[in-house]
Formats: sequence, structure tokens, C-alpha cells
Amino acid sequence: MTIYLLALLIGIVAGLRSMTAPAAVSWAAHLGYLNLQDTWLAFLGYAWTPYILGLAAIGELIADQLPTTPSRKMPFPFGGRIASGALCGAAIGVPAGAWIGGLVVGAIGAVLGTLGGYAFRAKLAKAFGRDLPAALIEDAVAVIAAILIVRAI
Repeated sequence: MTIYLLALLIGIVAGLRSMTAPAAVSWAAHLGYLNLQDTWLAFLGYAWTPYILGLAAIGELIADQLPTTPSRKMPFPFGGRIASGALCGAAIGVPAGAWIGGLVVGAIGAVLGTLGGYAFRAKLAKAFGRDLPAALIEDAVAVIAAILIVRAI
């Protein structure tokens, strides 16, 4: 049951920031917290993968602050978040032989994170009177949650 909870939570993180979740999962695999060796997701633990995904996550954190960044609820960004959540959920489930369940729960978490994160950020932005503080809080929540989730594996 814990595996499914962690898969759901990492999916929520993917819904908040689509690249933060795979970067965290990749680092967990690379550092040995998550055993993906000899699985179809072993590439997440390869030597360069966490660095590449980490750079992508940093790029996303920066790009999210730009006014030209499309809404996360548009089809392509929404689909990317669901795919990210599914991949990360599957990675959490693989060591226990529950990759399909992890994939499904991770995708559900991504939908929840996308829609819930949007609503939460909109309320925060309204309270602050501008978006930047809300965006930075959402960034912090996503990064801290991702770290705590992969440490709990």
C-alpha cells in the first residue's frame, strides 16, 4: 500500500512540475535508494540521466516564471505531466513488481497535481496580488515533496 501512496504522491509532484518528479526519481535510482537495475526503467539510474533530468527540472522552474509559458491545463503540457507522473509512479512500483499499478496511480496523481496545483496557485496569486510569490511557493512545495518522497522509498 505504501508503494501506491508514494506513486500517487510523486504523480502529484509531476502535476506541479513535470520534470521535478523524474529528476528526483532518477537521482534516487542513481544513488541506490530505488533499485531499477535490470528493469525497463534502468535508464533512470544511468550515470548521466539524473544530471540531464536535473537540468531539465531547473529549466522548467525558470520557464514557469515567464509570462509566455502556456497553461498547464492545455493538452500538450497536461499530457506531459500525466506521462511524467505515470513514468515516475511505474518506477516506484517496479521493485515490488507493481509497475502497472504504480503507473496508473502516478498518472492519477499527475491529474490531481495539475488541477489542484493550478487552483492552489491561483488562490495564492490572488492573495498576494501577483503570481511570482505563488509560483515560487509552488516550486518549493514540488521540490521538497519530491525529495521527501524519494527518501521514503
